[in-house]
This record gives sequence, structure tokens and C-alpha cells, in this order.
Amino acid sequence: MPTRVATNDGTVIETDAGAVRGLRRDGLRLWRGIPYAASTAGDGRFRAPRPAPGWDGVRDALAFGPVAPQLRRGQFIGAHPRLERSEDCLSLNVIAPDEPDAPARGRPVMLFLHGGAYSVGSSGEYPRQGERLVRRHGVVYVSCNYRLGALGWLDLRRYASARHPIECNLGLRDQIAALEWVRRTIRAFGGDPDRVTLFGESAGANSVTTLMTVPAAEGLFAGAIAQSSPANAVYAAETAQAWAGEYVRILSRIVDDDDLDSEAPQDAAVMLRTADPVLLARATTELAVRTPDENPGTISLAPVIDGEFLPERPLDAFKAGRAHRVPLVIGTNDREGSLFEGRIDILPTTKPRIRAIFANTRKKSRKAIKRQYPGLPERRPAADFAGDFTFWYPSVKLAERHSRFAPTYMYRFDAAPRTARLLGLDATHGLELFALFEKSDTLVGAGLTLLGGGRMFRAVGRRMQVHWVAFAEHGEPRGGAAGCLDWPRYDEERRLTLVFDGPDRIEADPRGERRIAWQRFVPHV
Repeated sequence: MPTRVATNDGTVIETDAGAVRGLRRDGLRLWRGIPYAASTAGDGRFRAPRPAPGWDGVRDALAFGPVAPQLRRGQFIGAHPRLERSEDCLSLNVIAPDEPDAPARGRPVMLFLHGGAYSVGSSGEYPRQGERLVRRHGVVYVSCNYRLGALGWLDLRRYASARHPIECNLGLRDQIAALEWVRRTIRAFGGDPDRVTLFGESAGANSVTTLMTVPAAEGLFAGAIAQSSPANAVYAAETAQAWAGEYVRILSRIVDDDDLDSEAPQDAAVMLRTADPVLLARATTELAVRTPDENPGTISLAPVIDGEFLPERPLDAFKAGRAHRVPLVIGTNDREGSLFEGRIDILPTTKPRIRAIFANTRKKSRKAIKRQYPGLPERRPAADFAGDFTFWYPSVKLAERHSRFAPTYMYRFDAAPRTARLLGLDATHGLELFALFEKSDTLVGAGLTLLGGGRMFRAVGRRMQVHWVAFAEHGEPRGGAAGCLDWPRYDEERRLTLVFDGPDRIEADPRGERRIAWQRFVPHV
């Protein structure tokens, strides 16, 4: 079991792989870039994560680790080009209060999974994220990198061989490896391994809701928070393997090697094992850009139902009570879809995409859905239709089903500063992160409140923090602070939902008529 190492500054900690030295700043102790698994380059490419190699002496944990291979300007804006990219990317970061002794039981631990459509992002995207949460509330905050793009979220098993095995769901496996590291090690950093809350946003939230149904994740977290989860973005192996075949054809053209035959499994396997990560990322972007038009309502980078590691569709597991029965906070923002325009327009917002969604639904229920979005497929109603299809309705169904078996709490985030409203974004996808993590010192955060609404926005964020930390500590998002309402459990009868706004309020079955219309429109969800 890892233990503390007696030092003058209290930032050297002994982990199971070796000692790490962090830094102290502004009442915090911080450790960055700690390996939680080995490099995924070479023989580790397309394989499940392996234990991190040990080291002698004390390793400096002062800088974030390399980010997973990604493009800066692909479909989404990726990590800054000055940041190192490497397949040796499986590292995590820990922030703890700078106090000599943690409570005997240890502090609540909150492990955050970043978003980015499984193609971009990193745990160091906002370098000071989590610091205010720790300073104000005394939790231990952990963030991690995991594999992205084809290296983490395509099912390429058809190109495996006895000599060169390939596994799938590698990003999920990385996240489990990080949770296992926390389980083994976090007590040395002052955390309580029995009070780990897993939380994430967007793709990170999809990971959270999916991991709640992965058998290997059982017992690794005591609670879960899913912020804007596209909970139904998990696909059958047949669908995922079709994307894999298309990906290989794209990569073959980008690699432009006349000696390779992209249709020959052996040649494709060699190409996948040896291609430069930059070319892999470029092919990933091309596939991801095509998908919204070729397969409307889906995303090609996603977990896959492989029958073993991920046995079934998560929403089906929640319905049957086979999800891990831990307390859950889940919710979405008021207008999730308004953000997705231009090159990041991945949702079913265009007329052909909406028509394709309608073609897969019951004819008699289409008029009811159209009434909920007057003017569809015009820009604003199309954005709201797409956001509800992708994020809101699947989250409602998941909350409904989980509430039958475990404590569940539903929210909606409505608070939007004046700039966001003037831009027509309102409380859009990802906005709540700027409130929760108090990102007013970032360029985007400052711009959001430049024209007013900053005081309201900051107050909402601090109330969110109170609820999130209470949930991490006690398993229920208690209020108790000024302006914080008592947050009732969600159930199918009353559907009580906390709406974050200025001020907050409790609503019973918000947008209930729309919910019923969706239920009839896509009963398969």
C-alpha cells in the first residue's frame, strides 16, 4: 500500500510505481503527469493498458503529461500545438489541500473525465481547473488523460492476429486503469478510496454513464455525475466495424503507400501498427466529419458493445437494473444544441439529417414532435431538436430507469450570462463547466461575462460546487449553503428536477409534454 514519505515540503508521495514530487501553491499541493499506465506506443498500440513501469528515486510531478495524439485544427479545436503529443499519454494529476493531515477517513475524491467528442482534449486543457473546488471545499481532485480518436474509440479487432492482438473500448479501459490507480494509491494523497465520485462532461459524461454498466468498473467509484451525457451514443459491433473498415480506407489513402492493399487484412494491420499518430488523427477527423451526414444521429468515435467488456447497450442495462447501483447526478443544459454550428456541426441539425431521423421513427408520432419545435428545420428549432435528441432525452430515460434501483438526482442548467444570450447560445453545451470550475480568468470565461451577468453566473457555480461536493461526501447533493435548495430525488412519478438559474428552482417534470412526445417518437431509446 502506498504511503506518505516524510519530507520537508510534504509534496513527495510514494506510489506503487515510485515516489513523486509535487509542488505547493496558494494553499494547495499539486502533482501533475503521474503515469497510471505504461506507454501505448509500439506493442501497446490498440492493446489494453499495462501497468506503469516503476522508477528509482523521486520523479518530478510538476508538469502535465503529454496529450493524446490529436489535431489542433480538425473537426474540433484540439490541444495547443506547443503541447507535446505522444502515445505515452496515460497520466493523471492530483490536487489536494495543503494541510498537514487529512481526516482519518480521508477526503472525498472527485475524478473528472474531460470531453471533446473522444477526439480532442486533455486533463491540462485548463491548467488550473479543479483548484478552486479543492481550495474552497477540501476535496481531492483527480483528472486524467486517456486515448483519443482511432487509438481509443474505434473497434479495429477485425485486423487482429494471434501475433498482434487488438482490443476495443481502449479509452474506457484507460479510464478504468486510472480508477484502479486511485483505488490503490489515493489514500497516500489524503483521499478516501471508498468515496470516489466519477464525473465528466459530454464525451466524459458518456464515459461515466457507460462505465456504470461495465462489469470491470464495479466497486471503483461510489457515485457518478454525468453532465450532458450523449448516453445513447454506444453502438453495436457491426456498426462499429463498418466504421473501422471505412477508417482503414481513409488511412490508406492518406498514407499513400502503393505497397499496401487497404482491403487486405494483413496489410491493413501493418498500416495500423506503423502509421504515424498524426496521420491516424487526420484519418480520424475525416471519418468523424463524414459520419453526421452518412449516419445521421451517430458519432463514429464511441464505446462499442462487444459482448464482454461492455456486454450490452447501457440504456438497456439501466432498464434491467444491471447498472452499478451507485447514486447518480445527471442533467443537461437548457439549449445543448445551439453550440454545434460550422465545423463542429455533428448533430442532426440539417434538413437531410432530420429527415433521416424521422425515417427511423413511427409515422404517427412525427406531428407531435414537430409541434414541440415550431419552424423545424429552421436554425433555432433544429438546434434544439438535435440537442434534445442527443443529450436531453437519453439523459431523462437513463435517470428514469436508474431511479428504480438507486438514488438519482436530475438537473437542468439554465444560467447564461448576457453575452451567451446575445450570441444566441443561451445555456448551451459545456457552459456549466465555466460556472462549476470558476473559469472567469480564462479568455472565454472573461468574454462570457463581459457584458453582464457575472455575479449571477459565479453564484450559480458556487451553488453547484456545494451540491457536487455534498454528493461526493455523503452520496446525496444536499444544500445547506445560502441559496442552495434541498434537492429531492428523481422518480418516475413526480420527476422533480433542480433547475440552476438565478435563482435556482425545483420543477416537476420540466418539459413534460416534450418528454412524452419523444417517448412516442423514439420508443427504442
